[in-house]
Amino acid sequence: ADILIYDSNVVPVGQDQKQHVEVTRDIAQKINHRYGEIQTHPEPRIREEKAKVPGLDGNKMSKSYNNTIGIRENPDSVATKLRTMQTDPARVRRTDPGDPEKCPVWDLHLIYSSDETRRWAMEGCRSAGIGCLECKKPLIDRVVEEVSSMRQRAQEYEENPELVRGILSEGCAKAREVAGATLDDVKQAMGLVYR
Repeated sequence: ADILIYDSNVVPVGQDQKQHVEVTRDIAQKINHRYGEIQTHPEPRIREEKAKVPGLDGNKMSKSYNNTIGIRENPDSVATKLRTMQTDPARVRRTDPGDPEKCPVWDLHLIYSSDETRRWAMEGCRSAGIGCLECKKPLIDRVVEEVSSMRQRAQEYEENPELVRGILSEGCAKAREVAGATLDDVKQAMGLVYR
């Protein structure tokens, strides 16, 4: 209902939510088949390279796993969490070569680091030319920068609740307008218009 009521064609979701959009599309197709074309055909949009953000332990990031970095978390806490993040279990000593593909830190490099930094990390890890903490340093800098930026933006809204209420009110009004039009179309097609 949350997708169809707003007449959504494209729905940005994570890989783990893709099946929900597919079920919604099936429902829309059944409605369209029975009552004529009144619903859109929603498609999931997943950015594969960023579809899964790994948690600090390499599993899916989740509060229930206690492996997250909060978007408004203190930068020092973020840095500490990343410094102590698990790495390739085969790299027991600094001189042991590693495999970035088996390291959760690498998954974060794929999201946050430039191609140049990724090449440096890949070569340094495989050759044991850099240690795990060295590999984490550019990543820590980039994540702390991003979290700090989000924290600053959030603070502006925290300090101005009237601005937030205005944004929510405006968004609700737009959503009601779109949802109302969709509901009218569905009622008309189903013959549920009473006068």
